[in-house]
Amino acid sequence: MDSLGYASYETPWTVKFRSFLASFSDVFSNFGTHIGESYNHDRCYRSVQMRLYTLSKRQFVLVFAGFFMCFAVSVFIGVAGPPIVTEHDVNASALQSPKVENLATGPFQLRTPTLSTFNQQLWLTSKIFIRNPKGDTIKSKFTMSVVVEGQVADSSVLITGERTHNHSRTLHCNKETCNDLVILHLGYLDFTTYLVRVMFFGISDKYPVTEVGFSFKMYNPTFTQLEIWFRFVFLVLTFMVTCVFAHSLRRFSIRDWSIEQKWMSILLPLLLLYNDPIFPLTFLVNSWVPGMFDAVFQASFLCALLLFWLCAYHGIRQYERRFMTFYVPKVMIVGLLWISAVTLASWQEYNELQDPTYQYKVDTVNFTILPAEFLSFYGLLNFYLYTMAYVYSPSKNALHESHFKDNPAFSMLNDSEDEVIYGFQHNMELNPFLAFVAAAGILPFFHITGLALVLICD
Repeated sequence: MDSLGYASYETPWTVKFRSFLASFSDVFSNFGTHIGESYNHDRCYRSVQMRLYTLSKRQFVLVFAGFFMCFAVSVFIGVAGPPIVTEHDVNASALQSPKVENLATGPFQLRTPTLSTFNQQLWLTSKIFIRNPKGDTIKSKFTMSVVVEGQVADSSVLITGERTHNHSRTLHCNKETCNDLVILHLGYLDFTTYLVRVMFFGISDKYPVTEVGFSFKMYNPTFTQLEIWFRFVFLVLTFMVTCVFAHSLRRFSIRDWSIEQKWMSILLPLLLLYNDPIFPLTFLVNSWVPGMFDAVFQASFLCALLLFWLCAYHGIRQYERRFMTFYVPKVMIVGLLWISAVTLASWQEYNELQDPTYQYKVDTVNFTILPAEFLSFYGLLNFYLYTMAYVYSPSKNALHESHFKDNPAFSMLNDSEDEVIYGFQHNMELNPFLAFVAAAGILPFFHITGLALVLICD
């Protein structure tokens, strides 16, 4: 044997390298079968097949194109629509009845323009101008006294508060202009006109007050009409999508639904509440109850959506979803957020009912919102849920798959020789898009897109 030269033979390094690459590829191929959907997964042969896994490239692109086109339409409506807030400005030096003698103290008697229920809410803000030739930065505290009276159409005056409301405010001045001050906020309107008497105490005489500007801010009635139609259209669309989605799952047992399909059966009814079916009561009943329900509905839907994202991301490739270990921690975290949101909204509403001048946040950031922001964010959540309902609905052959894929005998009879030899990986090689959907984890891509747009619009 040695004379023939077999003992001195060595495997070429190229063959060794190819063998190493082949074994390395086999390891990742085996790992890939546990990443993508395959027949040995409990999820695949126990849950209803979703439409998402049967979409072709063309259908996938059309779904995303339709989503972004609908979102762009809502943004365009917001940009072309009327402004959310209308303003009515009054200068203290122009007040005649009574004429203001001292601009640093007042009293300032202000009358609102004629209001209707379509104005929804009322804010009164003020801006103080001082003589500050040196351009010093000033920060001082003073006391503000406010009395609010409501006037109905027959000119009879009813006092809406039992006492004068006194609050301390901090005045920040840079050169000759001071920061805006929120004087009062009415969550709903009981009267067509309001009379407001304002007095200031404790403003330093070192920098004389040259002017005090007041501004009444209320919702634009034209925007309110647009909001009513916007909510109504989405309410009808959500109801239709909910019915179609429930109809598509009627033939399958709830135990066979996937986690996404179960969550959609919860989120779609909550989206109905988010669209607020009792919103028209705001204009028919002079009460804080419709507004309070609207806040609860919004908090409930947004917290449920957050809980869905947490469960969807954490539940990827996890087949043991015990209630105590999987759901309870997430419910506790999101539940605390929901309780905080509802408690803060209730506390704010209660304090404003007792004292219209109460402010938990004394600034005017909320007055800079644009109609495009409101309509785009509102439309984004609706279109996002509609898209999820479409891709998570059962596929056309889901009923057939649910009847035969659990039976190994039928699977072996229906499998071809190539499928028996090469398995599911062979099908994925023939259909690269199926491999992309299964192995790349396309489910989180939908959620990440929706989450990114929500953060951008918020």
